[in-house]
Amino acid sequence: MGHWLQRNIVEPGKLPLLLALASFVLTFLAPRTVTRLIRAGKGPFGNVETGGLHIHHVVPGVILTVVGGFGAVAGGLHGFGPALGAVVFGVGAGLVLDEFALILHLDDVYWTEAGRQSVEVVVLTAALVGLVLAGFSPFGVDDLSEDELQNRAGVALNVTGNFLFSLVALSKGKARIAVFGVIVPVVAVIGALRLARPGSPWSRRFYRRRPRARAKAVLRAYRHDLRWSAPRRAVQDWIGGKPDPDPPRPPERG
Repeated sequence: MGHWLQRNIVEPGKLPLLLALASFVLTFLAPRTVTRLIRAGKGPFGNVETGGLHIHHVVPGVILTVVGGFGAVAGGLHGFGPALGAVVFGVGAGLVLDEFALILHLDDVYWTEAGRQSVEVVVLTAALVGLVLAGFSPFGVDDLSEDELQNRAGVALNVTGNFLFSLVALSKGKARIAVFGVIVPVVAVIGALRLARPGSPWSRRFYRRRPRARAKAVLRAYRHDLRWSAPRRAVQDWIGGKPDPDPPRPPERG
């Protein structure tokens, strides 16, 4: 284990990234656990308030992210500066992204259906950093030979092509595939070749006069969501807690 860590993490200079990822994941889990206990009325925990103002943990998260980011940059390439800065940055990022939905909606939606977006962003971020840590480089150009490294035109073409595939996947309403496709090229190609999701820019532009393609896209999206929405929600509930049910809507007056 020590030899593997030295060869694959320390020597390539990935130790700060590993520390940032570990502190990011652990920090996300810590406030989620505490807030779930507060929600259930268990433990000695409570909301942080001052002068009647509820201080969300995104506030110290922003401060730690700024301090850790600048600290890592100012620490140079040697010593404990980059490692310490990476840990502080990971802690801050975990606190911030745990309340990503609150920032997006500018409202306390932590335990609502919209709050699931925080869990999605955290999982996506951790997965992408994990891929980079595992050895993948953006655009899939990390395994080039010496001759390929000298062929800058080929590298640029590879990068540009994969970026375009990711853009096509994004325009087809496949945001997750587009993001992962930046790191894993085959994912971008698959996302670019498959049918667009209904309502996506690609669908509105190219399926407008193709009713068969539009109907096929709607049917495929329905089947995909029917198959994967329940497992995805179950995983999100297990990681971040189940949202509160929506309040009943008042009856409409005739």
